[in-house]
Amino acid sequence: MFEQVFKNIDDILWKEGGCSNELDYVEQTSWILFLKYLDNLESEREDEAALRGEDYERIIEKKFRWETWAAPKTSKGEPDHNKAMTGDDLIDFVNEKLFPYLKKFKEKASSAASLEYKIGEIFGELKNKITSGYNLREILWYADKLSFQSSEEKHEMSHLYEDKIHRMGNAGRNGGEYYTPRPLIRTIVKVVDPKIGETVYDAACGSAGFLCEAYAYMKEKVKNVSQKETLQTSTYYGKEKKGLAYIIGIMNMILHGVSAPNILHTNTLTENMAAVEEKDRKNVILANPPFGGKERAEVQQNFEIKTSETAYLFMQHFMKMLKAGGRAGVVIKNTVLSNTDNASIALRKSLLENCNLHTILDLPSGVFTGAGVKTVVLFFEKGKPTDKIWYYQPNFGRNLGKTNPLSEEDLAEFVQLQKKKTDSENSWTIKVSDLNENYDLSVKNPNRKTEVELREPSEIIDEMQRLNKESEQLLKELVKSVK
Repeated sequence: MFEQVFKNIDDILWKEGGCSNELDYVEQTSWILFLKYLDNLESEREDEAALRGEDYERIIEKKFRWETWAAPKTSKGEPDHNKAMTGDDLIDFVNEKLFPYLKKFKEKASSAASLEYKIGEIFGELKNKITSGYNLREILWYADKLSFQSSEEKHEMSHLYEDKIHRMGNAGRNGGEYYTPRPLIRTIVKVVDPKIGETVYDAACGSAGFLCEAYAYMKEKVKNVSQKETLQTSTYYGKEKKGLAYIIGIMNMILHGVSAPNILHTNTLTENMAAVEEKDRKNVILANPPFGGKERAEVQQNFEIKTSETAYLFMQHFMKMLKAGGRAGVVIKNTVLSNTDNASIALRKSLLENCNLHTILDLPSGVFTGAGVKTVVLFFEKGKPTDKIWYYQPNFGRNLGKTNPLSEEDLAEFVQLQKKKTDSENSWTIKVSDLNENYDLSVKNPNRKTEVELREPSEIIDEMQRLNKESEQLLKELVKSVK
């Protein structure tokens, strides 16, 4: 129902001078979607209050409400083109009045968890990049056709929005930063198995894929209104440093059915680790923290193991933030298993001594489109040291990429074997007591036989002759170009 609306909006943004890529498309669609959602939410609250015989005071002043500036209607409920601003008037209103007004909500918010605070955060970070008021007017009319009233409508829009995030990830620019493949996330969630009443945390949540999939997994187990309320208000917690990822995460969770996401806009790594109390800790951590980044020296001082590598700092944060008995599934670059620098060795030692690192899933390159890095998933439980580690190294029989993405079926054997830590051609177990002094956890499958295909001498000679001819041709062209 809404697919054509999303396509029409994208077509208009494609013509916009201020929007040049998928990142811009998602950003601009997100702030418009958020304001439309906010209007629907306030209407629902107003109707519910009326049924109780109470008055409801809207958060947004009348002149800044969707129905006033974005989609004014006639008495018949049809678009009122006479009242609707367009052209320069519309752009001036959005840039000079609407955004500054919404940005101020952060100052008067009662807490960082309030809706007012989130409004202020979002519009303090983003800018309207739509330069043509005529294009914006057309987009607003299309957006007004979207509805957040029913669970079916939210479900359809969540799929469309996920598709936009996926395409943004595939666009290459910071792709993995915003999009972890959903089949991988769903597999991690299945293995960690979060339960209603537990808290779920992602300290670098990006587009909130882990939190959304955890919600989808857990809501199937809801048995009463109390459990439903628990999932809505006190289960999912996220933090995100970057402004665009923050709003995408908020919007993604809203569309998946969590109406007031507990996502904070903050740099997790700057928080004082020494000040973490038991009440701050979480039962479950699901994350794909950024790796390859660097943090300043003053940030590193916050951690026991000093390193500029962001992934290593996040790993220390995760271990600190887990409750005793808490469980984690974390995607991380595979070099964390084998690097011989002091920080890497110290991190592995700390993980093995303070947590039960029971499972390592080795992922082939190509899982993260365009990222070009090898990753693993570490599954661990806090509170007792590691005795044995079960490894799984899938053999898909094909190269992964944009045209051959990872599927849940690819990881079905992993999920099945992991339950009992069964050894197979693709899986094996090691003892921590057998590790060397560097705690080397490299993925070395002892059960997979590697067959080397030997070529016939005639094939090798043919290949050498072909390469010689190519070299001669290149040399001739080079000589010709010099003359």
